[in-house]
Amino acid sequence: MNYYNKNIECAPRSEIEALQSYRLINTVRRVYENVAPYRKKMDETSVRPEDIKSIADLSKLPFTTKQDLRDNYPYGMFAVPSSEVVRIHASSGTTGKQTVVGYTAKDVDIWAECAARALVGVGATKDDFVHVSYGYGLFTGGLGMHYGAEKLGATAIPASAGNSVRQLEMFRDFGSTVICMTPSYAISLIEMMQEKGFKKSDFKLRAGMFGAEPWTEEMRKQIEEGLGLKAYDLYGLSEIMGPSVSCECLCQCGMHICEDHFIPEVIDPDTLEVLPAGQQGELVFTCVTKEALPLIRYRTRDIATLVYDKCECGRTLVRMLKPQGRTDDMLIIRGVNVFPSQIESALLSVDQKATNYLLVVDRVNNLDTLEIQLELRPDMFSDGVGAIEGYTKKVKAAIDSAIGVGINVKLIEPKTLARSSGKAVRVQDNRAIKNKFEKK
Repeated sequence: MNYYNKNIECAPRSEIEALQSYRLINTVRRVYENVAPYRKKMDETSVRPEDIKSIADLSKLPFTTKQDLRDNYPYGMFAVPSSEVVRIHASSGTTGKQTVVGYTAKDVDIWAECAARALVGVGATKDDFVHVSYGYGLFTGGLGMHYGAEKLGATAIPASAGNSVRQLEMFRDFGSTVICMTPSYAISLIEMMQEKGFKKSDFKLRAGMFGAEPWTEEMRKQIEEGLGLKAYDLYGLSEIMGPSVSCECLCQCGMHICEDHFIPEVIDPDTLEVLPAGQQGELVFTCVTKEALPLIRYRTRDIATLVYDKCECGRTLVRMLKPQGRTDDMLIIRGVNVFPSQIESALLSVDQKATNYLLVVDRVNNLDTLEIQLELRPDMFSDGVGAIEGYTKKVKAAIDSAIGVGINVKLIEPKTLARSSGKAVRVQDNRAIKNKFEKK
């Protein structure tokens, strides 16, 4: 088994926690002195830097949310002067003002090491060709994995996203062995392979690192079969660092968190109490090595579980299981909590070849409705009306059973829904639009 930094990746728990405590104490002191919003939050809750003596005191500190970053847009949460910031990234801002993040040269180097660890964890070496199809630019995905590949000494292919036929040609012609992209884009490429006559045997692909959006185990199987590789879960968020906050190893039993840089907690999103290991709740991170933007107890809104037992790969770093949704994309349908990932899992349990769908939420006569618009595959047109009706009933029954709410299934023509090389849009909530006009 290979490691990028065995001393920390396989360190005893006592050593990891001692290092975390040391770095936490220094980080809290630094943000109190240099970040006015943190100083205000801590003063309001009567917490002083000297009150933090170890990670056991972490729960004394106030939480940070995305709204804090928006309220202090663009640089109000930075802990260093602008002269020390060498990189700026930002979120898309599709749900509000962009959240801006900054990096010092040391931050970028740490990020590159975390990405290199992730690559080694899935079996990559300096002999690999790492094909990066995450978007480059303000989005953190592309440059994050690019720097990781170079840190490892592998050959980085900065393909970025889009132009799917060319991507497939590069897989074949450049000898790509490891790919990094969103899972929905991988599914889109598999569709394009079938359309343009590419075969997985045309490629040398061995491993794929997929993240930036939720995906299911059923999607993993579909990607592995379609591209002829092993598909690994990669996790990150711009506010904490970017991709490679955690990543699966060859054992594929959870994503190892770079705990020497990011201290994880799981909390009850309603009571905000810290939950014991093994319980599912909202994932929270504290950055203890970042210089430019060292966030304290940042609420990710991702719903996950932490597992502390030693992995078969030999790594002792805590693992986070695949997020089961987000507290902020949860749909409440007639009083029932519904996550898009539940629906996707149920759909793929019926049809692993199902590729593109859209959930449409509406309100009719004061009653919430939920419809899944699902593209027919071209090969289904020869099945006959009876077979298609049977397929529709199976999909509806599987989803109804999974979420406990009745859903309408609408089959639509192939290629009707938009494709994306970035994060796929899976939900259209018309209730929000109606509420906006009703209030006027």
